[in-house]
Amino acid sequence: MLLSPIGEEKFERLCQLLRLKQGARVLDIACGKGEFLVRLAEVYGISGVGVDISPRLIKKCLEKKVRRVPDSDIQFMEMDGSRYVPESYESFDLAMCIGASFVYGGYRGTIHALKKMTKPEGLMAIGEPYWLKEPCEEYLRAEGYRREQFETHYGNVKMGEEEGLTCIYTLVSSQDDWDNYAWLGWWDVYDYARDNPDSPDVPKLLESVKWKESYLHWGRDTLGWAIYLFRKP
Repeated sequence: MLLSPIGEEKFERLCQLLRLKQGARVLDIACGKGEFLVRLAEVYGISGVGVDISPRLIKKCLEKKVRRVPDSDIQFMEMDGSRYVPESYESFDLAMCIGASFVYGGYRGTIHALKKMTKPEGLMAIGEPYWLKEPCEEYLRAEGYRREQFETHYGNVKMGEEEGLTCIYTLVSSQDDWDNYAWLGWWDVYDYARDNPDSPDVPKLLESVKWKESYLHWGRDTLGWAIYLFRKP
C-alpha cells in the first residue's frame, strides 16, 4: 500500500492513466515502501530510482522488489530526498513526491525541485494536503500547522500552473480514504510496538499516534488531500 490516503481503486486508476512507455525512467522522492515504483514496473516495465530516509522502509522496498519485480531496473537509495542529485537533470519521464513536500520545504519547493529533474513533456505527480475549510486555531495549535502552510485545492492546482506546468489530472481522497489510511497506520504502529518492544523506533512511532485525537476532532472536516498530475512544457 501507499503511505498516503488513497484507495486501491484510485491508485490503480492513476497507474493506468499515466500511460508510460516501456523503460520509462521514474523518480520517487520519499518513496515509502516502494509500492508506486514496483507497481509501475509491473505495469509498464519502467526503470527508476526510489529515495527514502528510513532504513526500515528501504528494507521493505528491497524485499518487495525481490518478491515482485526481481529483474526490474529499480534502485532504492537510503538518504534524505533533498540531497538526491540525479546523474543528469531533466532525465526522468515521471518525477514524484507523494505526501512528502516537507522534503523540499513545502509544495512550491517540491514543484521547483521536481521540475528540474523532469524531461520536457514529462510528468510530475505531487501528493499534497489542502484546506477543505478555514482551519480553527485549536486545530492549528494541536498539529503545529500554520494557516499558510497549505493552500486550497484550487490553490494547489494554480500554484503548479503559475510555475509553467499544466495540471492534467487530480486524484482527490475521500473521507473514507483518509479514515482507512489513518486507522491502518495506527494499527500498524500498535502491532509493531507490541511485537518489537525493544526497538529504538518504538517511542517515535508511538509519538506519531498522538495526531489521532486532533484528526478525529477537527482534521476529518478540515484537511483534504490529493495527487496533482502536471505536465512540463
